[in-house]
Amino acid sequence: MDAPNSQKTQDHPPISRRGAGAGRTQHLRADARANHAVLVDAARALFSTDGIDVPLSAVARRAGVSAATLYRRFPTRDALIADVFDEELAECDAVLGRALADEDPWRGLVRLLTTVSEMQARSRGFSAAFLARYPDAVDLDATRARADQSLLGLVQRAKEAGALRPDFDHTDIYLLLLAVDALSTQPTEIAVAGSRRLVAYVLQAARAGHTAPLPPPAALEPSALHHERGR
Repeated sequence: MDAPNSQKTQDHPPISRRGAGAGRTQHLRADARANHAVLVDAARALFSTDGIDVPLSAVARRAGVSAATLYRRFPTRDALIADVFDEELAECDAVLGRALADEDPWRGLVRLLTTVSEMQARSRGFSAAFLARYPDAVDLDATRARADQSLLGLVQRAKEAGALRPDFDHTDIYLLLLAVDALSTQPTEIAVAGSRRLVAYVLQAARAGHTAPLPPPAALEPSALHHERGR
């Protein structure tokens, strides 16, 4: 059921801004928007469990729509994958935004780490697979820089509030996410349970009052989270 040449990178519509998928649906009728949303949700679920090469016929079946409906909304596989990735970016942005807006920086940090880790456990490497296949689809340097500065600010606020140990480094968040990434080979329920337990351990150790000094932080960059991996 896949469209011809749908896996070629040059066919991929580049993701140049956050929320691009949402912008493309604003002009659609209500029923078309509903079909769009259900197809993206179905694809997101299947890409997470079966990889981004899952047959599009399976996406249509899961969404409960016809093949014709799928191709009206998404003429190529690349277009569907792009909107799924865009939705993940938007969701991550929303989670980070809520954490930054929280008046209690410790609570914001806890919610951020818990939510993002669980999202990563459920996605099972979709973002890494997307970026490996479509390396020019999004301005990663700018995206990483924004996220890095936001995390740095949130961590500093939590330290100033006396909730976070002073030797916690914001790159420790990348260390945690790399550890969660290793769970992606496990069934989803095990990966999620493992991520929750790992986050709980990290948060207990990160809370102010644990005075035994930590070793120096690892020299991790945000790019470490998007290493290439096989799917």
